[in-house]
Amino acid sequence: MNIVSLLQYTLGKVVETFSHNWFLLLISIVISVALKLYVDQDAIARFLRRNTKNSVLMSTGVAVATPFCSCGTTAVILGMMASTIPWAPIVAFLVASPLTSPQELFYSAGLFGWDFAIAFFVASILLGLAGGAIASFAEVRGWLADQARMLPPKSPSLSLGIMGGPAPLGLPVLNAQPVESIKPSITLSMFMAEFWQISKRLLPLFIGFTFIGYMLNGLIPAAWITSLFGAGHAYGIPLAATLGLPFYINTEASLPLVRAMLDSGMSQGAALAFLITGAGTSLGAIGGALTIARWRVIAIVIGTLWVGSTLIGFAYNFLIP
Repeated sequence: MNIVSLLQYTLGKVVETFSHNWFLLLISIVISVALKLYVDQDAIARFLRRNTKNSVLMSTGVAVATPFCSCGTTAVILGMMASTIPWAPIVAFLVASPLTSPQELFYSAGLFGWDFAIAFFVASILLGLAGGAIASFAEVRGWLADQARMLPPKSPSLSLGIMGGPAPLGLPVLNAQPVESIKPSITLSMFMAEFWQISKRLLPLFIGFTFIGYMLNGLIPAAWITSLFGAGHAYGIPLAATLGLPFYINTEASLPLVRAMLDSGMSQGAALAFLITGAGTSLGAIGGALTIARWRVIAIVIGTLWVGSTLIGFAYNFLIP
């Protein structure tokens, strides 16, 4: 294929992909804007602190229902740690939160179909619960002692606000209860401004990495992709799960790339494994986790994601050929 034919093929596939997915992309952006403007991270942290019973289940549910990036995830977990709750719900949140959200459900459905998108969403829930269970088992045996990088204050009477910081010396503590901030009313102009901010980040990434993906498809023989990640090769899914650790970029960029790989012969199970491990262990996710936890906790997160994504990838290929 010469360069002109390759460019024509690539541009044609970009236009075709966008024409098939623009409506779901629009829904994804609107949901993202609404969740960002109306969901209060501090309120979620307070809710998780008040509901320690069934905390792993609640933490996983909050993780997949909110649009937090790694920075938002870290903020919520810091609020959770301020009340010295166990590691189990924190690990569940760390595992599940980077994987999916309501807007990403629509985004992945547009690219891969609803079967794949729902499998990804359900996998996020299952892995969050699994990570929480493993952390609970490890904590009972004392393996997670001294794994917090930021310890809460020893004296609750000197606590100020949600993050539990100590009161300055010499100042009386007038009120030790959390002070809830009042959010400003959401206006149409605020909604449209946030809509524009998200759109100008998402759409160039979607178009740019769709172009790169199909360009690579034209350059790399499809037989290579099939031989590495095809459904007939047992090593394809573990290999894809492993490659997701260092090579995942972000959701907006990686999903179009993987869509192009699927068109070249990658199995859907391998794609699912790559996206699960990649999203959960991206630089932002692990960097955020390392600000609050040490390596034993991080090892549980990474191990849960790698083993879980491999098993889920094989199960998906078996159940949905």
